[in-house]
Amino acid sequence: MGKLVLIRHGESVWNGRNLFTGWVDVPLTQAGIVEASRASHLISNIDFDVVYVSALIRSIQTAFIVLLGDTKRRTPYLVHTSDFFHRKWYQTFSNTELKNMIPVYRCWQLNERYYGDLQGLCKSKIADIFGIDRVVSWRKGYTERPPKGESLKDTSSRVVPFFNKVIVKQLEAGKNVLVSAHSNTLRSIIMNLEQMDEAQVVGLEVDTANLIVYDYSGGEYIREELPEKGPAL
Repeated sequence: MGKLVLIRHGESVWNGRNLFTGWVDVPLTQAGIVEASRASHLISNIDFDVVYVSALIRSIQTAFIVLLGDTKRRTPYLVHTSDFFHRKWYQTFSNTELKNMIPVYRCWQLNERYYGDLQGLCKSKIADIFGIDRVVSWRKGYTERPPKGESLKDTSSRVVPFFNKVIVKQLEAGKNVLVSAHSNTLRSIIMNLEQMDEAQVVGLEVDTANLIVYDYSGGEYIREELPEKGPAL
């Protein structure tokens, strides 16, 4: 039996400024770092075998902060798959260290929904222009697309096939998997796992640094309850 842990990144700089972010690659705020640290305490007893993050820094930062809480003090490392540098330059030649390392794979398919022409604009100002109902439908609806952007359905069309092809195989092998991603990519995954319909997913919220944990066995995902917050830091 494998364990699947989903986490949305901690508060980003543009979350804090109420801006549409999408694929703009902004980091965590100090508050976001604290959020990720608290989440780390809640799952520090899970021995992760493999980690998947998006290509965006806020997702990557969150994963590494979470993994640094590992009680066995294993070392997370980012697996480089591009040829920008020779791949052998990234290799570790200590068998002892290899046994104590957690691979982290960066996957663009886990990127946040692309917000198109809204990226960098203030959510409240856009609501003043287009109306709150239109903005809510762009942010929470299933088929509605922001101008030149992706709907949740579009996002799901890249996230779910990747999840089924790559992540499910790890769970079937009995591995514990951490996925650090974004609100809409995680909504896509949860919608798929819990067989939600379009009306149900509209009400699905995934807060910053929120953890969703599933036990996986025989193709079944059983959601596990966790405390709402980690200890004060």
